Amino acid sequence: MKTITIPQSYTVGNQTFTTESSLEVPCDFPEPTGIEVIEPPYLAEFSYEIESFEFIPDTGNNTRYFNFSIRMNNLSDEDVTGVPILTTRSDEITGSGPFFRNIATNNCTSIEANSNCLFTVDYEESLIYGIINEYEILDVDYVLTN
Repeated sequence: MKTITIPQSYTVGNQTFTTESSLEVPCDFPEPTGIEVIEPPYLAEFSYEIESFEFIPDTGNNTRYFNFSIRMNNLSDEDVTGVPILTTRSDEITGSGPFFRNIATNNCTSIEANSNCLFTVDYEESLIYGIINEYEILDVDYVLTN
């Protein structure tokens, strides 16, 4: 018997993440030749509360403003490393992804066992990217990256 490493990838929104798994196989089993595409590994024991939310479509300074806090709860007995995935609606367009991950004050890329993390966004952006009249957070998930 030998152990092989299988490279894997999954996509959430427009971002692709890579990982790998190990498998014990007979010695004559061929080595993997490509990347296996898998479903995103969501944290099953997870809950969240939106503690505050403010969206101003036009601040009067040719910008829009996002300010919100989401308490993310790891209900499992394991420390986790991952990425918050927000499902949002901008006017009539719904999408899911690691939105605001790189601009969050606290991006919650790890949460200790039976603990929580406050995902906080305080962000102003130019209206040059387009006009959004309504914005809402519909759901939050947590995808494991470790």
